[in-house]
Amino acid sequence: MNFPELSDITAAKMEALKARIARLGIDLRLVDEQFTRGSGNGGQKINKTSNAVLLRYPALGLVVKCQRERKRSLNRFIALRELVDEIEVRISPATSERLREIARIRKKKARRRAPRPDGGQDES
Repeated sequence: MNFPELSDITAAKMEALKARIARLGIDLRLVDEQFTRGSGNGGQKINKTSNAVLLRYPALGLVVKCQRERKRSLNRFIALRELVDEIEVRISPATSERLREIARIRKKKARRRAPRPDGGQDES
């Protein structure tokens, strides 16, 4: 897979993704890229064009499919970013931003579920 040079993505986002790929040591030549027909909302543009992106990373057995946008180029970037997130979770969980976000959400939910110190009932 060649690194996508996309006009729809800002240069800062591209550079950030390239830096993460270099930091994790991901070889993009191992990534298998496939384009498939989309489905769902979006009309003719979605149903008649191959804009859904499927990325496979056989070194870790990962598969990522993306069809969030109508443009193939945006879906390609989003799928690559998600693939890098998954690889980072597997390779380097201590630096994974996704795992930090999940931990933050779990902590927030735990606080909501915890019983209140005054008995837990509201006065009306």
